Amino acid sequence: MDEKQYLRDLALRQAELAASPENQRLKEAWYKHNSLQGEHPMVVFEEDTCVKEFVKPLCETPAARALEARLLQNIRSHEILGDDKVVPDFIEVPVNIESRFFGVAPKRVVAKEGLGYHDEPVLSDLTEDLEKLSASQFRCNREETERRESYVHDMVGDILPTRRVNALNRWHFALTQHAVNLMGMENLFLAMYDTPDELHALMRFLTDDCKRLLRWEEENGLLFANAGNDYMGSGSYCFNRELAQSGPVTSRQTWGHTNSQESVGISPEMYEEFIFPYLCEIADEFGLMYYGCCEPVHPIWDRCVSKLPHLRKVSISAWCDEAFMAERLTGANVIYSRKPSPNFLGVDPILDEDAFRAYMKNTLDLTRGCHVEIIFRDVYTLHGDPSKARRAVEIVRSLM
Repeated sequence: MDEKQYLRDLALRQAELAASPENQRLKEAWYKHNSLQGEHPMVVFEEDTCVKEFVKPLCETPAARALEARLLQNIRSHEILGDDKVVPDFIEVPVNIESRFFGVAPKRVVAKEGLGYHDEPVLSDLTEDLEKLSASQFRCNREETERRESYVHDMVGDILPTRRVNALNRWHFALTQHAVNLMGMENLFLAMYDTPDELHALMRFLTDDCKRLLRWEEENGLLFANAGNDYMGSGSYCFNRELAQSGPVTSRQTWGHTNSQESVGISPEMYEEFIFPYLCEIADEFGLMYYGCCEPVHPIWDRCVSKLPHLRKVSISAWCDEAFMAERLTGANVIYSRKPSPNFLGVDPILDEDAFRAYMKNTLDLTRGCHVEIIFRDVYTLHGDPSKARRAVEIVRSLM
């Protein structure tokens, strides 16, 4: 197979879809939605976790396979899923940022299938082990970034321009994820009782290190405007005209995302004491914020999350009290970013349309007074039937 011609054909298809009137309509719908002026919920199906069940890749060389995957992903939203993702008129090239984060090398054991993993704790006892940590030293591998960009440009650059993005910032600011990676979940929970001062010291260190990363990125031109067709939060997109875009980009001109999935097992009082003050500092570094992922936010909404600086979207996961959050967000300036249960699509080989329709109707009935987006994610199998994804999107649209 002529890999270059094949990739160029895919790029031409993406460019055609990106220039279509329907794509322009979707883009404007996202701008309105994110500015709290949308006319209906936006629907996204995030297929990364079940991507092997869609079109099989044909390219053999690693660089070509990476570009092929990106092109197929961009085309897939329109041709297979039919959701509201906007087909980009560019190809993303992530900048290569490297670091031995926090001065340590975690020991991770990954399951055979690559989904589950276990981290051996670096910090077993905070009273003795905090001194093992040191400030992260950051480096941008510009040579590798330029090599990737040059390859994409040589293959399809006359059809689709390249655009550099900072993918690290999409997930890096979830502080409790770093804490668990360093010390393990059980040690983290016990430290709240056994060594509270040392745990505060750890959270202070992690917060300061994340803020140092932002300053380093600003100084080295590694922050990029992300108020267009940019991924942020857990499955959403950034289209927005409110963020200032003049001069060198600073974090306050960008969307940010944080969450605390790991603290779901603690009380709201402990979350308020040990977690939330530090997440507030992180949120204050950005212009607009998306909060949450899979954790239920209703137990910590009133006393904490509702007060997060610059909050624009909050994740309403399958474990969240929908009615409670719908009441809180009715008429509010925060988007109800609903994550339906993946069980309807991932557990049974055949989609139970009646049960799924009733489930989604409940969500849409509860949220008539809210700004809503529906984001399907964490679907790990479609049992070999990608049409289930498109059908789920169609059912949601039929209820609007």
